[in-house]
Amino acid sequence: MSTDTRPTPDPRVTVVGVGADGWAGVPERLRRLVSEADTVLGGRRHLAMLPERAGQRREVWPSPLREGLPALLASCPGRGVVALASGDPLVSGVATTLIDLLGADAVRVEPALSSVALARARMGWPAERCAVVTLVGRDPRLLLRWLSPGARLLALSSDAGTPALAAALLSGAGYGGTRMTVLGDLGSDAESRLEATADEWSGVDPAAVPALHVLALEVAGPPGYGLAAGLPDDAYEHDGQLTKRDLRAAALARLAPAPGLHLWDVGAGAGSVGVEWMRAHPACTATAVEADAGRAARIGRNAGRLGVPGLRVVTGRAPEALAGLPAPDAVFVGGGATRPGVLQACLEALRPGGRLVVHGVTLETERLLGEAHRDRGGELTRISVETAAPIGGFTGWTPARTVTQWSWRA
Repeated sequence: MSTDTRPTPDPRVTVVGVGADGWAGVPERLRRLVSEADTVLGGRRHLAMLPERAGQRREVWPSPLREGLPALLASCPGRGVVALASGDPLVSGVATTLIDLLGADAVRVEPALSSVALARARMGWPAERCAVVTLVGRDPRLLLRWLSPGARLLALSSDAGTPALAAALLSGAGYGGTRMTVLGDLGSDAESRLEATADEWSGVDPAAVPALHVLALEVAGPPGYGLAAGLPDDAYEHDGQLTKRDLRAAALARLAPAPGLHLWDVGAGAGSVGVEWMRAHPACTATAVEADAGRAARIGRNAGRLGVPGLRVVTGRAPEALAGLPAPDAVFVGGGATRPGVLQACLEALRPGGRLVVHGVTLETERLLGEAHRDRGGELTRISVETAAPIGGFTGWTPARTVTQWSWRA
């Protein structure tokens, strides 16, 4: 066993969380830190609440934030930089971005009580029994991933218009009975609460919705799809080019989605493998590559409707369309494996420890996969699926095409 006795490094930036009660609620120790800083960064609202201090540089966050931050930070000399943020800066906050850019040792975080913690307290929801979804600067269709009767969601809203967008999505998906609670200005003297179902929300006065709020959703509606692999085939819009349910589940079991990993779905068809990869965890990402423009557009619609609008769709033919894409942790090839260079490009692109799964239904693809298995090992499987269907007045088995599946780990 070893003990690390290194001193805590001085931070490049200290991020101070500010509650809804403003400057008055900041502890004296942190007020001094802000007052003595050479440079203070923050939103206009936070900077406006500070008392005047001669010679102190104050800068508003750039827009777009992530793209503009490197230049702003480079212009701040020394280590006396303080950033102001709302609540807990690591709950969908600027501290996350700063750590991504500078590293954890360069950023110290001094959080205030988060709006999420306050919202849970107001609703009486234990942390382990609700999910948090950030919609700040993001597509509200992310909510659709979580639809299941009885689910409790806390949505971090972009602005006063977010509840109306959420209500329209919920009603359109058949969840109009969902109870929506807008918890405004949490922790301040102006704290408020506004409730209605999604179907009733059109009758709410938009002026009554505060800009700063957390949206609490108690989901009511039909049974959801769940987050496990193998959604029903009719969950997807498709033209027949779809990796069917049982084959999809088998492929995803071997692809093994995990938080933060990236998938290539090559020859994506309806995009079902990429969609279900991203549904497995909010931090999973995917790129779907599809040569047919109509199918590529369909993938985008499927992804949005099933709650993963961040699925990237590239219209093009592999292997050319794979050039320049982020390196994958997993690759699924659902079509086009026999096209020259496709399989080799996917094998070469995989990160160490990455997984590859290829499906084939033709003799030519089966021969290619047999050779790959002989040369590289892995797992070679033939999958046959039969479903019951009417035969006259009786019922019999209808077989689907047998699929050869090769899976391999880098």
